[in-house]
Amino acid sequence: MIYKKSENVEVSCYEDSSFYNKFSMALDGAGYRISEGIDNISQVIAGLIGAIAACWAMFEIDKFTAIFLIAPFLGNFLIAPKLHKIGYKRYKDTVPYDRVMGYTNRVMYLSEYAKELRLSNIYNVLSNDYSKAVDGKSSVWRKYFKKSYALGLLQYIFSYMVIFEGILLYGSYQALIGNRISFGQMAVLTSVMITASWILVGVINNVNRCIEKVLLFSNLREFLEYKETIPEDYKGTCPGKEVFSIEFRNVSFSYVSGGKLILDNISFKIDKGMNAAFVGHNGAGKSTIVKLLLRLYDPTEGQILVNGIDIREYDLQQYRSLFACAFQDYKIMPGTIRYNVLMGREADDAVVVNALREVGILNKVNSLKEGIDTVLTKEFDQEGELLSGGEYQKIIVARTFAHLTASVAIFDEPSSALDPISENDLFDKILRATENRIGIFISHRLSCVKDADIVFMFEHGKLVEHGNHSQMMSNQGPYSEMYKIQEMNYYAIDNTGVKVV
Repeated sequence: MIYKKSENVEVSCYEDSSFYNKFSMALDGAGYRISEGIDNISQVIAGLIGAIAACWAMFEIDKFTAIFLIAPFLGNFLIAPKLHKIGYKRYKDTVPYDRVMGYTNRVMYLSEYAKELRLSNIYNVLSNDYSKAVDGKSSVWRKYFKKSYALGLLQYIFSYMVIFEGILLYGSYQALIGNRISFGQMAVLTSVMITASWILVGVINNVNRCIEKVLLFSNLREFLEYKETIPEDYKGTCPGKEVFSIEFRNVSFSYVSGGKLILDNISFKIDKGMNAAFVGHNGAGKSTIVKLLLRLYDPTEGQILVNGIDIREYDLQQYRSLFACAFQDYKIMPGTIRYNVLMGREADDAVVVNALREVGILNKVNSLKEGIDTVLTKEFDQEGELLSGGEYQKIIVARTFAHLTASVAIFDEPSSALDPISENDLFDKILRATENRIGIFISHRLSCVKDADIVFMFEHGKLVEHGNHSQMMSNQGPYSEMYKIQEMNYYAIDNTGVKVV
């Protein structure tokens, strides 16, 4: 349920530290805490039955011993709840520090961080952050220790000392001085008292654990009852099977309410059969446009229309199925190549093989011992293969080629890890593969987008120029300037102005 909920909430939740704190607490041993709660309830029921029997035996010997049984109830039902509330507050306050410590632990054992740890000073930074988190957690414990120490001492006195030492002293007094009970009755009373005491202490402890679980479950319930603004299971209008047009109409967007606009009054339209390129400097808003189109976020202002209908009206899962995407910040899963290409979709081997051929990595895959069933990474399998960055990126791009039912193909920097020749070949194949559907690709390298049907140039969140490559070069605007600068990086120019490869 927790995993399902985390998959259903909007992406912006993952940029909210308070959400992460609740998520961490919800995940923190949720399974065994629930089973422990059930065990505690059963132990309370069984313990009450045993306690009633033991207390009845004590009552038969001396009615006044019942007075001592009041003490643990006072200690555990008046004092313990306050202690548990303090403990829960302490736990909540330590979660941010636990997250930092947990992050450091992950970085230390994940292979993708190994090189940076050895070739930079980042270990000292992480170590310093870890030490600060430990100090922060210690300060929280010290803070709440002062509040809980006196209450804990009182609870111990009432819960243990009064009933154990109290009944023992009382029984001894009645047998030796008061002569109200015999030594045999005292022996029985002492034995039953010990039994009854431990049973009662066990019952009360289990009740307290149930109370503690209730506090933790309240956080779990709050997490599970969170109302998503863009729920993944949103049921709306069926978008159909094909995308004929995509239109941004006066779209503005900010990641933070009232914050800086990442996109400012963007308007454009892309029709079926067109290949559109989004270009511009880092931070221009190109990837944000894709996130909005996929409805990972909703615009702050304006509308995004697909086939003339606001995308917020569509069934979200059906709408997303219209898109095949290869993201810049891709993730290779610890599974087979087939698994990484299909990503949960059902398809024949021929689909996987053709997708790998299109991106130019089939020969490499065929050279591997298990072919498309070769496991990637060594995280769960020591026999797993480790490929180069460019090879991994080709497998990511193959995902879009294997998504045959998608009407829109999106490529976010699909060639950043490729050499120029492989890059040019890949873009040629992307253009051919998207001839009968909409193709959108983001690239910093303008030499790769010159064959696109339309190019959109963004600067500082604004659409500053659009048109095909020839038109924009003739305009002598920002696109032309950026293209010429990049062109100089590919060629050396001698004193006579002749370009030399």
